[in-house]
Amino acid sequence: MTTRADELIDRRRLRRKLSFWRVLALVVAAAGIAGVAWSAFREDLAAAGGDHIAKLRIEGTITEDEDLLDRIDAVRRAGTVKGVILAIDSPGGTTAGGEAIFDAVRRLAAEKPVVAQVGTLAASAGYMIASAADHIVARQSSIVGSIGVLVQFPNFSGLMDRVGITLDEVKSSPLKAEPSPFNPTTDEERAMIRSMIMDSYDWFVGLVDDRRPLTREEVLALADGSVFTGRQALQRKLVDELGGEETAKDWLVSKGLKDDLRIREWKRTDRRSGYFFMRAAAALWNLLGLPGDAAGLLPATGADRLFLDGLLSVWHPEKPAWPD
Repeated sequence: MTTRADELIDRRRLRRKLSFWRVLALVVAAAGIAGVAWSAFREDLAAAGGDHIAKLRIEGTITEDEDLLDRIDAVRRAGTVKGVILAIDSPGGTTAGGEAIFDAVRRLAAEKPVVAQVGTLAASAGYMIASAADHIVARQSSIVGSIGVLVQFPNFSGLMDRVGITLDEVKSSPLKAEPSPFNPTTDEERAMIRSMIMDSYDWFVGLVDDRRPLTREEVLALADGSVFTGRQALQRKLVDELGGEETAKDWLVSKGLKDDLRIREWKRTDRRSGYFFMRAAAALWNLLGLPGDAAGLLPATGADRLFLDGLLSVWHPEKPAWPD
């Protein structure tokens, strides 16, 4: 009986030790996650402290990005932001997304000097957003332009005929839900879509006419969907200057900003708990040495483009243009 009692006592001691180490491990893990999250959170807070030039990146496919719109508005309201650099690298996207960001940049520019600095590409809706700035800087080899609007839709009717598939439908009027990928496009359907496209095109041309030192006739001559290098765009007055971020800062200094102001990138403004832990997860992903950036996996795979809807203002060449 004594041996049995000793075994029970030993088991209880072992359980207490195991429980202690389990709790300790959980506390250490929680402290580690909190530390990494706070570090990422503190980096964002630093962007809001002290007088500085705010840098906002506008990259990839343009959509009505609520986070970006909130960030632009936060920069507008921040008293420590004395000027803004929009770092643009985008082939364009939806016209509605471009319009929303264009309007947000114009509200920002009404209170602070704003310069757009084009990286590799500012085409279509990307150029629309650049034109909202007070000054546009592009590199000599940047791709600029592609002023225009398009709608693209597939036509599977030939394939359906081959495999013997027919589509039955009942609708209120002939143009409802047209054009459809399951039927050949009619002249009436093309006329409807073209009317929408030309209305948006006229609106886009009007924006460029209003924002650039060009007459409407000059804008129309350039708004045939053509793209230009930075040097060509400068000659055509689509951009104001050639250079990079330092050139953009020099322009801000010429508008009265202090030369010693630092450029600080504003990455996000969302402080909700979900964002807090998302940043922690992304930071841990990188600390563990896992490939890629956790926050950028969707755009990196191009999956974000699967969700585009509405009229598009986007440039996409059939073949990539590589330097010789």
